[in-house]
Amino acid sequence: MTTKTKIKLDANSIPPPKKKRGRKRTKKRYFTEDTEAAIAEYLASSNQDERDEIYRTRIHYALYKLAENLIHTFKFYYTEVDNLEDLKHEVICFLLEKLDYFDPSKGSKAFSYFSIVGKNYLILYNNNNYKKKKITVDVMAADEDDGVIRQLGRDQRKKDIKDFIDYFTEYVDKHIFTLFKKNKDRKVCDAINTLFKRRENLEIFNKKALYIYIREMTDVDTPVITKVTKVLKIVYKKLYTEYRETGYVRI
Repeated sequence: MTTKTKIKLDANSIPPPKKKRGRKRTKKRYFTEDTEAAIAEYLASSNQDERDEIYRTRIHYALYKLAENLIHTFKFYYTEVDNLEDLKHEVICFLLEKLDYFDPSKGSKAFSYFSIVGKNYLILYNNNNYKKKKITVDVMAADEDDGVIRQLGRDQRKKDIKDFIDYFTEYVDKHIFTLFKKNKDRKVCDAINTLFKRRENLEIFNKKALYIYIREMTDVDTPVITKVTKVLKIVYKKLYTEYRETGYVRI
């Protein structure tokens, strides 16, 4: 009896396992296989009532959480609205406009597509508001140390290049899934394109530092970054030739 009592007390004195606590930290997936399937069904339907029902019951929440996570993960807090819920609403409306542009038959995941599209929208939104709050040095004047932008072919007047880069980044956004078939290559491409878009906010211009920064963003080795950069350099030169001849780029 005494032995049993002692064993019971010893058992009760053992602290509870931490597994339960770990499960609490596990985030519930909001963009699931059903979300992917729902988007495909939405695009396949020509009945607006059916589309509205699919969106309301199976897509909206995923886009809401995606917008929320993008805002907080990348700290897009330069906003014209007082309430971040209003900013989430703007992002969701933008993503909804882009729903019909997504093509599941190309093999890409809707989550990847809308993450890139949503992030790019917020980058432009954030940068426009950032300019209103702070005067910054243009990256073209500061990039004198053979930075990534110069490596990709920057050799003309700064004003023309600045205008052209807006075309270039938009083109890369639209054709990223065609230019690169591997997911890790797309990650690097998206990271480089993000740096182009956020060039006004960029405080490092050294080539080596930028490579390290991209590697930290993508968790890939330097050879992968170099390979993707070479492809973008070819695209850059081709589009810039078109830009010089016509004054614009066909996106």
